[in-house]
Amino acid sequence: MVLYRKYRPKTFSEVIGQEHIVRTLSNAIEENMISHAYLFAGPWGSGKTTLARLFAKAINCENRKGHEPCNKCSACKEINDGRAIDLIEIDAASNRGIEEIRQLKEGAKFAPTRLKYKVFIIDESHQLSKDAANALLKILEEPPQHVIFILATTQPEKMIPTIISRCQRFDFHKLTVPQILKKLEFICKAENIDIEKEALELIAANSSGAMRDAESFLDQVITYAK
Repeated sequence: MVLYRKYRPKTFSEVIGQEHIVRTLSNAIEENMISHAYLFAGPWGSGKTTLARLFAKAINCENRKGHEPCNKCSACKEINDGRAIDLIEIDAASNRGIEEIRQLKEGAKFAPTRLKYKVFIIDESHQLSKDAANALLKILEEPPQHVIFILATTQPEKMIPTIISRCQRFDFHKLTVPQILKKLEFICKAENIDIEKEALELIAANSSGAMRDAESFLDQVITYAK
């Protein structure tokens, strides 16, 4: 398994950076103040999809204490394994038309099969066509109680303002070199990899603030150096 998948955070405490978002979402879970729609906006590799999945897991966890998912119940295991049928991920870059959103709207009407909430994660949501965006707006205005939408985008300025106004917005930031370096050092220690700190600093500095890019570079370095 590639490193970025193997070491994807399974709890909020494992998330690198984005402390303001982690704290707000954690408090919302503990206080049971769950909104029906969220907008995660920020650069590539800043953790938008990771936090979306983590949030979906936490609110559906069967044995949650506080805000952290247990990662042991059937709901957590299904989400961790990518087989939860009530967690629907849609790539708007390749499913941007009105027909796809109509299918989403029909699917949203039905109660979750196994989980407490049916969660739709729409990645690169700014790429939805105008008609599809307007159809999505209709759902956001009158969503079923069992449905939660998480819209992720790298270009929020391209989204229609009325959709943004229906969501709780969270702005993600690029990760710093020290933050990325800390995660890379953790991975190397866990994998028993002997690598100079200067090499890890070079990887972190060339990852443009994206954790996934840094982990991919590390994968390449490990393969090259055997």
